[in-house]
Amino acid sequence: MITSVSNQRVKRITALVQKSRLRSEQDVFVIEGEKMFLEAPTERILEVYVSEHADLVEKTRQKLDQLPTGVCETVTDEVFARMSDTRTPQGILCVIRQFHYDKKKLLSDQNALFVLLENLQDPGNLGTILRTAEGAGVTAVIMSRGTVDIYNPKTIRATMGSVYRVPFWYEEDLIAAMGEMRAAGIHIYAAHLRGDHSYTQEDYTGPTAFVIGNEGAGLTDACADAAGKYIRIPMKGQLESLNAGVATALLLYEADRQRNEWI
Repeated sequence: MITSVSNQRVKRITALVQKSRLRSEQDVFVIEGEKMFLEAPTERILEVYVSEHADLVEKTRQKLDQLPTGVCETVTDEVFARMSDTRTPQGILCVIRQFHYDKKKLLSDQNALFVLLENLQDPGNLGTILRTAEGAGVTAVIMSRGTVDIYNPKTIRATMGSVYRVPFWYEEDLIAAMGEMRAAGIHIYAAHLRGDHSYTQEDYTGPTAFVIGNEGAGLTDACADAAGKYIRIPMKGQLESLNAGVATALLLYEADRQRNEWI
């Protein structure tokens, strides 16, 4: 059992929770809570830390028993509180190996549906979008390098496990990536106030991507212009925009409706 907050492993976990660069360098991220542990692919679990007085459900204990020897370590409640990123520690915390995807294969899907995110800054928004993307059957979420780290603990919590199942990656040059996608026959739509048509008036049954901009500034002109077409979400009152997560949900579920005829 680890009993000291000065333990080097404890210090490392604390740093991983706080520092995006360290997570990238070590190719890992940290998750907390039984739900996130139970849904985590077992083969990606590298380390598990359990608080000594954690009240875990039977399914959690069964999965812990199946892990290789040495993966799981018990820590005192005080130590766990130091490692935890939440106000109310949930008793179990894990280090998970990061995900890497075959972009070429995913982009070649003739029934693909993508979300492109330019410079989103709110971890909760990003997590919500990933969760929504899973529900709407999205092929992948593609982000500009200026977008918040998807492995930020707040983002991870907001995904509710979708981070394990929805492919995603960052692009150093999102505009160049959009050009390659258009050349590959993917229709790209920018959610924009200057859209000529409502989002319900376009056809999303072919390979499709939606571009969503920063929460405050929206899309840059360069990124909006790189899309094939502007679309707008009609709004009443004096609103100029919707929350990025809400706008993404409307667009994705319209595409899903058209493709699956569930309405």
